[in-house]
Amino acid sequence: MSRRAHPQIKSLRSVDALRARCADLGIDLPLDDTLEPAPDGPLARGLAVPAASGPVTVGNRFAVLPMEGWDGTPDGRPTDLVERRWQRFGASGAKLIWGGEAVAVRPDGRANPHQLLLSDDSYTEGLAGLRRTLVASHAEAHGRTDDLLIGLQLTHSGRFARPEGPPAPLLAYRHPLLDRRLPAGGTGAPVLDDAGIDELAAAMVAAAGRAAEAGFAFVDVKACHGYLGHELLTRCGPDGTPLPFADRTRFLAAVLDGIARQWPSLLVGVRLSAFDLLPFRPGPGRVGEPEPWSGPYDLAFGGDGTGLGVDPAPAVELARWLSARGVGLVCVTGGSPYYNPHVQRPAYFPPSDGYLPPEDPLVGVARLLAAARAIKAAVPDLVVVGSGYSYLQEWFAHAGQAAVRLGHADSVGIGRLVLSYPHAPADVLAGRPLDPRLLCRTFSDCTTAPRHGMVSGCYPLDPVYKARPERARLAEVKAELRAGIATAAPGPGTGGDAAGESTSPMEEHP
Repeated sequence: MSRRAHPQIKSLRSVDALRARCADLGIDLPLDDTLEPAPDGPLARGLAVPAASGPVTVGNRFAVLPMEGWDGTPDGRPTDLVERRWQRFGASGAKLIWGGEAVAVRPDGRANPHQLLLSDDSYTEGLAGLRRTLVASHAEAHGRTDDLLIGLQLTHSGRFARPEGPPAPLLAYRHPLLDRRLPAGGTGAPVLDDAGIDELAAAMVAAAGRAAEAGFAFVDVKACHGYLGHELLTRCGPDGTPLPFADRTRFLAAVLDGIARQWPSLLVGVRLSAFDLLPFRPGPGRVGEPEPWSGPYDLAFGGDGTGLGVDPAPAVELARWLSARGVGLVCVTGGSPYYNPHVQRPAYFPPSDGYLPPEDPLVGVARLLAAARAIKAAVPDLVVVGSGYSYLQEWFAHAGQAAVRLGHADSVGIGRLVLSYPHAPADVLAGRPLDPRLLCRTFSDCTTAPRHGMVSGCYPLDPVYKARPERARLAEVKAELRAGIATAAPGPGTGGDAAGESTSPMEEHP
């Protein structure tokens, strides 16, 4: 199968055409025919987020998802590029800023040498400044800010940590497939024990306190995309068997209990990979294929045991557990950009060193939306933010409005789209037609660039990145990669060329 077997979204000229394509694929992707603008449209309605002191109102149903740009200082502080990104988040019109940026709570947890840090008090003011920039931008563009809810995503990158550039992984357990993608098969990488988990949880709680002091209303305890908080959800013992639920949630429990004790007024959200599949690699024709595996595959949280399907029960169980512990918001995503990026971030054009999609990316979008729907149906009091909408391009708001109207999700999360078209939510809410020249077409340059040491951004559409010197180097890299692919014999690759070993910025975090 080639990518050309899948029509591009821009070729589907109407909602009915998109519906027909979904019917051909046998997927359920609800779409509204027309968009209803503010003040009465579903996407313009306020949203009540539960809190100990009473509900907090969010002014509309758009959320900006957390993204990182490989553009902090070497010691983990914001730069002008970071500030510009946050300014655009504020101007977007979205009233929920989910995390803003993936910020490491310890130096050894950075996914790249330019990721932001919040490991001691000296970092607090820099992040407070980013928040002030965002609020001022929102006020200038949209007026009131009392219904704006801003959080900060806290993370440790675990097996994908690269604080100095080379891999420096910290493992939740020995993984029989993912360890092969590490230097020396991961034999030299440390594995967290219970004491190490408790130390990391304490660092997360301390960082949450600094986020509160910086003015953030909530923190996201990141549990997605193959990073440490996600990998711990399938934590195994020495025999390779997943541990009991209490052991797999030890880290989350310690973090949530610590924040509740020390920072009771701070809201907590969790960005959750609600499902996972087997790791993938380039196969014949560079089309993605799963790594070979025999027998049941029980190392995919939310998987059905085959390695290729989804079981919503684990995510529902965890969502109920989170809600009972005071978590008020969950942002639903899936998979990992490192080892199955077509699952986590559906794209027509994958990163140049990745693999071609093994399915129509619409299948991946429907999979993500279904996961959010299952959690919302099972835990209706939990605020559920969906993701995967950016791939729908012209029709992202038609799917988002349907999801909110039908009660499948509370908020529509967008990531890549905001990089190229930051005011897309404002245009939808105002009833203005979308500008097709600004829509993210999933070229994936925002991922290819940092995988080769350059800052991340929308090089095809954002004039600031178009004018940067890295753009010429990016074109050279892509040409070199294309030439290498053309001359190489098709077949399975390694973690590095399968988009598994490199850090994945701009997560929607896609």
